[in-house]
Amino acid sequence: MQTINLKNKFSLFSDYANPRVIGEVNDCQVKTVKLKGEFIWHHHDNEDELFLVVKGTLRMKFRDRETVVREGELVIVPRGLEHCPVADEEVHIVLIEPKSTRNTGNITNERTVVQLEQI
Repeated sequence: MQTINLKNKFSLFSDYANPRVIGEVNDCQVKTVKLKGEFIWHHHDNEDELFLVVKGTLRMKFRDRETVVREGELVIVPRGLEHCPVADEEVHIVLIEPKSTRNTGNITNERTVVQLEQI
């Protein structure tokens, strides 16, 4: 067992929308990701997603509303719910989700990360 320093992990990369695995809990992965700008509309058929904002502010758009998630807050997006993460400024996020979760959910495009890097 080792302590994981989130600030250190976020300092290891500078690109956006490319999650890195920093640990595993049961059948879930703990990931770090930086976002800036608007991601894509997508949903996950079989997985819920937990977004914990470590730095910055995340706007989570849903088709019928928008939720603002600030530093120290989290939002859980239930499986099947279409959503679009937006970061007007750089935001640092910890994701906790099943290993099977693909970052672009039901969409496959140039933003889909097939092989996640472990840091």
